[in-house]
Amino acid sequence: MISPTFNGLCVLTLESRRAREIAKLIETVGGVPIVAPSVREVPLDSNHEALDFVQSLATSQVDMVIFTTGVGVKVLASAVEGICPRDELSRLLNDVVIVARGPKPAAALAELGVRVRLAVPEPNTWRELLTLLDQNKHSFPVAGRRVAVQEYGVSNPELLSGLKERRALVTPVNVYQWALPDDVAPLQQAVDSIIRGDIHVLLVASSIQIRHLFDVAKKMAKDEALHASLSRVVITSIGPLTSEELRSRSLTVDIECAHPKLGYLVREAAEKAPELLHQKRSSAAKDSLR
Repeated sequence: MISPTFNGLCVLTLESRRAREIAKLIETVGGVPIVAPSVREVPLDSNHEALDFVQSLATSQVDMVIFTTGVGVKVLASAVEGICPRDELSRLLNDVVIVARGPKPAAALAELGVRVRLAVPEPNTWRELLTLLDQNKHSFPVAGRRVAVQEYGVSNPELLSGLKERRALVTPVNVYQWALPDDVAPLQQAVDSIIRGDIHVLLVASSIQIRHLFDVAKKMAKDEALHASLSRVVITSIGPLTSEELRSRSLTVDIECAHPKLGYLVREAAEKAPELLHQKRSSAAKDSLR
């Protein structure tokens, strides 16, 4: 069996927390990693939503909680620790129906000692979540129930709308938000590298990463040039939600990862990107001659 390889292609990753890990993965399969951290996770200045949520739990005003991210679980526990110690938070959460949108929130909840009643299957989008609730509507109904949704900086209107259509009484609980890194120089350099044609493959592991890349490009007055130049780059998305964000910007998703994990993202890109890049750039060269 032939091992996947980038064959020396320059691969841009916008990963922040796991930047070193993904850079090592890229090197392992023959790529040249270009790292431009794009996201900084910032706790909300005011934790009123988190504190109100715990108060609602304590007074039995919540029937179901949907956790969407592992980081969100951990930040919530830290945000309310002053009024609700972790063992008490665990006890309160175990008194209601807990839904985990994927393995990361499930793992964080397990660390907290919280039992997950419903685990959303891959690719862990709002669509699978709503389908899972529909499949379990007799065991875990949402109609007329008070459902809290832990949000992850960017609200998911499709999920909230879908829950309301199912007659749930929905309360969003936003426990952290995204910000640009303190140092945006790597992102600025990444924009210039893409425009120059130095980047062959772009790995996008979340919607916010591509938003921030374009935010920085816009401040540089280079967002249109960035968009045009990305047509010559193999764009690899970690999953459907990220692909939706890319397509909403009229960008082509060349590879969508079969499993929403960084290891799969790098491996699938290494398997397919060299040939896809050849095809894209050959096509662009032909178009320029017409």
